Amino acid sequence: MKNALLFILVLLSSFDLLAQNKKEDIIARVIIIDGDSVPLIDLPQISIYAERVFKNQREKARYTKLIRDVKKVYPYAKLAGIKINQYNSIISKIQDKKQREIQLKIAEEELKKEFKGEILKMTFSQGKILIKLIDRETGNTSFEIIKQLRGGLQAFLWQSLAKMFGNNLKENYDPAGDDKMIEDIVLRIENGDL
Repeated sequence: MKNALLFILVLLSSFDLLAQNKKEDIIARVIIIDGDSVPLIDLPQISIYAERVFKNQREKARYTKLIRDVKKVYPYAKLAGIKINQYNSIISKIQDKKQREIQLKIAEEELKKEFKGEILKMTFSQGKILIKLIDRETGNTSFEIIKQLRGGLQAFLWQSLAKMFGNNLKENYDPAGDDKMIEDIVLRIENGDL
């Protein structure tokens, strides 16, 4: 029994020796400060958010709903921003006015086909957030986008309809002001925290 225990100990210590003799090279960038080599290590960026303090349960519920709404519409705003920027790039290269109008009509039909069903299922507040986030992604208000795609008269009609429901297609996204909470939520989504 004593020999078996000794054999096991020798066997385990040989594994430890093998592990210590294993050569692993680590290459690191260094900077020399006062003759000493100090390694430079890239660390991932982390975001630290202050814990939200709510006045009451109603305010907390409102914020939770805002998170849910932004999480639902942000992917559509992101995709719409990509598509609109692609269309703008294509259309800006077309010199002929008639060809530009044809291309705009094609772009409009593609956007309708891709987004119409989902947009119709959105709530009023989600639609409002979507309008703001499209401005964030494209740098253009929804009014400007409609005017570019459909013309001034259509943009005016859609703006009038939006105004009847208490919305404004000309409203700019204000990440430091009115839309600070939305911006906070978007940044948390982009960082993978939500």
